This record gives sequence, C-alpha cells and structure tokens, in this order.
Amino acid sequence: MAQTTSTAPEQTTDAAAPVESPTDAARRTALKRMKRLAAGLLALMAVIFTVSFALQDRYPWLEYVRAAAEGGMVGAIADWFAVTALFRYPLGLRIPHTNIIANRKDEIGASLGEFVETNFLSEAVIRGKLESVQPARRLGAWLSDDRNAERLTDELAVAGRGLLNLLGDDAIKNLIESVAREHLVKPEWGPSLGRVGERLVTSGQQHAAVDLLLDRADGWLRAHPEAFGRVVSQRLPTWLPGFVDKLVDDKAYREVLAFVASARGDRQHPVRKALDDYLSEVMHDLQYEPAVIDRVETLKAEVLDNAKLREFAGDTWEAIKASLALALGEPTSALRVGIRSTLHDVGNRLTTDAALGSRIDRWLADTASYIVANYRHEIAGVITETVERWPAAETAAKIELQVGRDLQFIRINGTVVGALAGLAIFTLAHAVAAIV
Repeated sequence: MAQTTSTAPEQTTDAAAPVESPTDAARRTALKRMKRLAAGLLALMAVIFTVSFALQDRYPWLEYVRAAAEGGMVGAIADWFAVTALFRYPLGLRIPHTNIIANRKDEIGASLGEFVETNFLSEAVIRGKLESVQPARRLGAWLSDDRNAERLTDELAVAGRGLLNLLGDDAIKNLIESVAREHLVKPEWGPSLGRVGERLVTSGQQHAAVDLLLDRADGWLRAHPEAFGRVVSQRLPTWLPGFVDKLVDDKAYREVLAFVASARGDRQHPVRKALDDYLSEVMHDLQYEPAVIDRVETLKAEVLDNAKLREFAGDTWEAIKASLALALGEPTSALRVGIRSTLHDVGNRLTTDAALGSRIDRWLADTASYIVANYRHEIAGVITETVERWPAAETAAKIELQVGRDLQFIRINGTVVGALAGLAIFTLAHAVAAIV
C-alpha cells in the first residue's frame, strides 16, 4: 500500500531546508486526507476483487465485477507508482528513473532560474510593468494618507535610533575631528576672515552693528548718569572743591550724550567714517600683512590645540546624538513632525504634478532596465543557488506538499478509469468470444 510503505528521508548536511509556513501545514493535512482516500479506494478494489474472485464460479455475473475491480487495482497501483516515483523510491527500491525530484533537484533549480531570467527578467517586461502601474502616482497616493505618512515616520524613527546605536562613538568623533582639522584648523584664518570682512565692510553691513553699539551706549548713559560721573570726577585733583567736580561731571556727561546722539543721527559722522576706515584697514591687513596673519594663526593654535579640538569633536557628537535620539523618540518632536509633513507634501506633489510623476516613472524604469540588463543572470542565479542548497529529500517533500493533493486525484482517477477499462475489456472479450 502506498501509505504503509515509504523510504526514510535522505540524510544530508546541506544548508537549511525550505521553511514550512502555516499554509503549508494546512496543505499537509489536506495531502494526508487525499492519500488516505486514494489508498482507501485501492483497498476497496482489493476487497471487491477478492470476494468476487472467490464467488464468481457460483455467481457468474461476479466475473464482471472481478474484472472491474482488477482493472481498478491495476490502475491504482500504476498511478501510485507514477506519483510516488516523482518524490521518492517506491517501496525503497532504487528503480531507475524514480525519486526524480530529489535526483534532479539541481537541474530543476537551474531550469527554474533560467525560466525566470528569460521570461520575467527582461527589459521589455520590467519596463512595461513599471509603465503600466505608474509607481510614482501610487507612492504619492500612499504617502498622501496621513496614516501611512505616520507609519513611515515611525519606521524611519526606529531605523534612525538603531543607526545611532550602531554607529561607534569613537569613529564618529574621529571623523568630526578630522573634518574640523582639515577644514577648520588647517586653512589660514586671516585671509579668509579678511576676505569675508572686506565684503561686509564694502557692502556696509557693519553699519547695523555700529547703530546697535551707539544705541546701547546712549541707553546705558541715560540709565546710569551717576556711574559716568564718578568715572570723570575720580580723575580730577583732590584739592578741587566739590562743586567743581559736579560741574565737570555734568559738563562731560552732556558732551558725551551729545556726541553719541550726533553719531547716531549722522551717517556721515567722523566717528563712523573712522570706524569704516579702521575696519577696512584691519581686513586688508588680515589678508596681506604677514605679521597680522601670524598673530591670528597663533591665536587659532591656542584656541584649537589637539586636546581642545578632540574635546570639541566629542562634545559636538554627544550633543548631536542626544538631540537626535530625543527627537526621534518623541512623536511630537519638531523633527518627526517635519518628517511627516515632508512625506505628506511629497505624496501630494507626486499625485498632482503629472510631469514630476512621469520623470520619476521614467527614472525608475531606466534604473530597473539597467539593473535587469546587467545583472539579471546574477538575480536569477539566486533561485538556482537557493535550490541547490536545499536538502534533496526535503525539497522533494516541499514540492509534494504544493502539488501532492492534486496528484492524489490522479490515483483516484486511475482507480476509477482502471475499473471502467477492466470492465470494458472483459465485456468486449466475452462479446468477441461469443461471436467467434
């Protein structure tokens, strides 16, 4: 009987076998049920054959029943052999051209890979499919849904936090330090500062700073007249009478207030022009005066020595890491709100801007076509290599699980057709014998 005889699974040391899913478990149950049904029909044919064979001399009409049962048994056994030979050795006998799936697993994998490469991984198929599905529009519609934008934002936040944990702190600090050393410490500061300052002075950008300085000076003087007075009177001879000190203080205070007010109200005031000339001279010296450039470089070296630069790199990375981790972990943070808003805006743009969608679709089609044209053999090779790594016996069992239930119908049909054929042959033979 097909269900009572089976070979033991072949031992193998190959890679892991195909994994059985819940759907496969349901298929296995259905396969076992169909095998029992097919085996039950074979057993029924055997019982009918035995009874009819024993009683046919007493009841001649049972000869027809015996012939039908005999044909049914032959058909059932033949189809059991054919179905079993696909997946294992029937009765454990190593008959040639049996256990076909296991013995030819690698060839099947290669053929499957070649089939996929030829019929699916072609430029025409890939480009046609991408052009028909309009991926940019579909992506835009998906991102336009607030729930999808929120979900994708959450996934990006999880990935971002994972990346922060994955990155080595020392490596990042070294990177920041090397970048700072290359672009901050190595170049001379003097000429760069001079060029930037020269453009600012030429465009009059310093005037706002001078206005602010004069405004603050005027406000401080008006708010602290006694403080200014003490500064002046302390420098007078001690033998002068007190009323003289007060007169001097008041006079100096009024003169300074008038001077500041004059400078505030007159854009062409001499003090303003003097400041402009002084700043222009400083910016020129920063660019072309070696002594000034050397002084700036000395100051830079004092401010950014190796220890301080390393500390700067460490503090910078720790601050960035902590800020990013906090922002990524907080659903209402400005970063995550910005990501959600950006994703939603991108979705709306993709659904409303047909020209943009067409450009993206063409880019995707060109990219996919390039990948398929240059790497389709390697992509299809994944199928071949995966099948080659599967254990032979378990591969056969996996395929049987997918199609075995339908193949059991072949056994059932073979039993029925065999019975009908046996009856027809026996009847025809009797008819011919009667005529002859």
